[in-house]
Amino acid sequence: MEFLEDTDWGNELVEKLIKIQCLLQDVGSNLATPREQSNEARLARTRFDADGQHVKAMEDWIDEYDQQLPKLTKFILPSGGKSSASLHVARSVCRRAERRVQPLVRDQLCDNSVGIFLNRLSDFLFNAARWAAQSQGKEEKIYNKP
Repeated sequence: MEFLEDTDWGNELVEKLIKIQCLLQDVGSNLATPREQSNEARLARTRFDADGQHVKAMEDWIDEYDQQLPKLTKFILPSGGKSSASLHVARSVCRRAERRVQPLVRDQLCDNSVGIFLNRLSDFLFNAARWAAQSQGKEEKIYNKP
């Protein structure tokens, strides 16, 4: 976020990223709460996105950036300046977290919404990275098979 706060175009994205960081704290609480040893009050306190509002907001943000970006016709590499590249790295980390959480979702050791949220978050981070590159006038590097 530090790369974005010093820009005249990044404030809107910074606000979204701060909200996401808060939601990731809630995801962590959900993951850290043992289902079999916790009482109903604790489970209710750590339940994540039971009404789907956070996933819906994420999908709205994805659509918002999608409308502002040129259609992709080729694979792109993590590029587009420091802000964009940092968001691409965050997306990679998010994808890894999503893969590691899936067995917990499957075994009902965390809320199903955690897996859905992480999936949508990785898509948001991809669009945010592209949006950051475009906002800075930075070119995205195209993947070319060697």
